Amino acid sequence: MKNTKTPLIGIPATPYENEGHTSHRVSEKYVKAVAELTGCAPVLIPAVGDLVSFNCLLEHLDGIMLTGGRPNVEPHHYGGTPSIEGTPHCPERDATTLPLLRNAVKTGVPIFAICLGIQELNVALGGTLHQRTQELEGKRDHRMDRTIPVDERFEDKHPIDIQPGGLFEDLFGGAHRVMVNSLHAQSIDQPGDGVFVEAISDDGVIEAVSVPDAPALTFGVQWHPEHPNIRGNDVNGRLFKAFHAAVREHHAQRSGSEGTDSKAA
Repeated sequence: MKNTKTPLIGIPATPYENEGHTSHRVSEKYVKAVAELTGCAPVLIPAVGDLVSFNCLLEHLDGIMLTGGRPNVEPHHYGGTPSIEGTPHCPERDATTLPLLRNAVKTGVPIFAICLGIQELNVALGGTLHQRTQELEGKRDHRMDRTIPVDERFEDKHPIDIQPGGLFEDLFGGAHRVMVNSLHAQSIDQPGDGVFVEAISDDGVIEAVSVPDAPALTFGVQWHPEHPNIRGNDVNGRLFKAFHAAVREHHAQRSGSEGTDSKAA
């Protein structure tokens, strides 16, 4: 029988408080990027921390997209120094995404991690972060420029150099340098276990990583490829195309296994 089920992509949410009421939110640009570019159904995962494990979802998901967001990963997760006063954190999101990521990598669920997501992926695999990239010697200010219109903030800002021998060299057809946007303060310091550095900015910031030995496609980028105005350009479009293919492959394998089990029953 032909499989008619729609592949599912999990998107962890972030709690936001407004006038004493907390909601779990995912920006529409991520939800629509999943729906429009992969044809898959977005499944929002609330950040409830230790209250419940979402590992049970992994057998039903065909991919995970980790979004950007205002919070920084709490530094105790990677042995970092305490954050400066006023740094936004979200312990509930950390407690939701970090274990979910570790188990997703182990069980072969494809992962596409964006901005905060690449930082979470790296920490989940034992890596460390720079908390304030703009204060490092020789580094530019990579943070969002809030003085310009929103759409302009997502335009390309600087080049990145693709490292040889990795996933991105293949994805970008052998290109050695491409342009990306820049809207972050944290960045990767030491890569985690099994993490391969795919791209580095012209001022030495790690901009993309992959996990070559993961059972399924697992990669992350420090820039934002999901904005409607730029997600279809050659660079960002190739990222979504690769994720789409991995998700569809996982869905086909999962559906085949389900079909075999049902026949056996």
